[in-house]
Amino acid sequence: MGKYDYIIIGAGSAGCVLANRLSKNPANEVLLIEAGGPDSKMEIGIPAGYGNLHRSKVDWGFSTEPQKHVNNRKLYLPRGKTLGGSSSTNAMAYVRGNKADYDQWEGLGNKGWSYDQVLPYFKKSEYNEDINNIYHGKSGLLNVSFAKAFQTPYAQAFLDACVEMEIPRTKDYNGKKQKGASLLQFTIKNGKRHSTATAFLKPAMKRSNLKVLTWTRAKQILIKGNRAVGVEYQTKRGEIQKEFAKKEVILSAGAFQSPQTLMLSGIGDVQELKVHGIQVKKELPGVGKNLQDHLIVLVSSISKKQQGFNHHLKPLYQFIDMANYLINRKGPMTCSILEAAAFFSVHDSITPNLQFHFSPLHVGNDYETDVYNPKTYPKIDGYTVAPTLLKPKSRGYVSLKSKNFSDDPVIQPNFLSNEEDLKILVAGTKKALDVLSSKAFSPYRKENNLPKDKSENGIVEHIKKSLETVYHPVGTCKMGVDKMAVVDNELKVHGLRGLRVVDASIMPTIVSGNTNAASIMIAEKAADMILKLKN
Repeated sequence: MGKYDYIIIGAGSAGCVLANRLSKNPANEVLLIEAGGPDSKMEIGIPAGYGNLHRSKVDWGFSTEPQKHVNNRKLYLPRGKTLGGSSSTNAMAYVRGNKADYDQWEGLGNKGWSYDQVLPYFKKSEYNEDINNIYHGKSGLLNVSFAKAFQTPYAQAFLDACVEMEIPRTKDYNGKKQKGASLLQFTIKNGKRHSTATAFLKPAMKRSNLKVLTWTRAKQILIKGNRAVGVEYQTKRGEIQKEFAKKEVILSAGAFQSPQTLMLSGIGDVQELKVHGIQVKKELPGVGKNLQDHLIVLVSSISKKQQGFNHHLKPLYQFIDMANYLINRKGPMTCSILEAAAFFSVHDSITPNLQFHFSPLHVGNDYETDVYNPKTYPKIDGYTVAPTLLKPKSRGYVSLKSKNFSDDPVIQPNFLSNEEDLKILVAGTKKALDVLSSKAFSPYRKENNLPKDKSENGIVEHIKKSLETVYHPVGTCKMGVDKMAVVDNELKVHGLRGLRVVDASIMPTIVSGNTNAASIMIAEKAADMILKLKN
């Protein structure tokens, strides 16, 4: 039948966890294939190297279709293309979301996915250095900690400003109560990024029953009758090869490429497949639909003082900071681009519908700065409060450009197509301006420079000019029981045996916060279901 029991497509946040858990039993032969290369790029391990990973060889560098409601802009969509996936290229924030998110999943017919049932899997993966309570783990493989080696004074000013604006302090947004302002928790260990490749995959790669192939891109899942039997893929040399699975093929390629791979394999909407001349193996109209993402707007100030990150972008400071990092593991190189966050509600929402990301950086006010490229940032210090839409009502889709597996998918999120999304972002922007104008920022504030025009129309125009994603795409292979669901509550693809999808694409609705922690949880829970274990 085949050499391997399990074949995992994608060594990202979920795939690395699965590879570790499934290969723990030496009787299981596991193959993990990854389209990108090893995570050897120096900047991956250095937290402050985050900005240098975008549009590099470790980034897929996708873009949306022109967004009708966002000045017809094409928005950049970074995705990790290396071992660890986006856990190797993200800003390392560890955020689980809200209890209500998971209770909603179960309410949609997904038995076993309530908050109380997923909490053990968050805890299973986690080793939290700093928090001791019933909501956190102390024996997991993934290190979670507050920033210790460096912090700007702007972070404390942000927390105090939030309190002034009636957003209370919370010690642990991943604990009993999410609402409030807090320093962020990060997947950082000893001043280095702790990706799923570092935490889960590399320890497991010592096992003889786990084989990892990099620069290896899945072409299609092989289907025989109503069963997935293997994977056809292209090697680094360009050769097309096949491997067969005795038990399961597990698709963990992410919210853009998991649906693309299903469609290329003949699984999806019949009309979509016929357009591209793909033989239909299983009709599932929901494949690629239900795309959701978090949207972020930048609201910033220029500082009187040079105590943030912008001036550290000057060559001399970068040299000094790198030396401090390499010798002492201290200084701004140990830090994410983010420092703190706040979760709160507007428009009478019971659960948080907005998140503030706080960064001790500013990006100017001319809309010319590439927010994903720190080399273009001003060298005068400032700070940014970034309102983030947590529960978007707009829905988009992923479709095929062609039946050529090497083509990028078509990504159409339809951002701001639901008017309520814009209204919430306007409210969030106004709240951010209040925070930046607070007494707490008085010692630092020179001027609030973005947006320039703070009128209602000016704010709307600013949102459309500056809007970006937080690159948290989910939902395109959603879990559920309705006709648009792609997988069931065990993440098995409806109507096919031997095939599961395990990544953020299975989320029926997006969680209220950064999605990496939830993707890791999904993989932990999936591994137990695959191995028929009980937590």
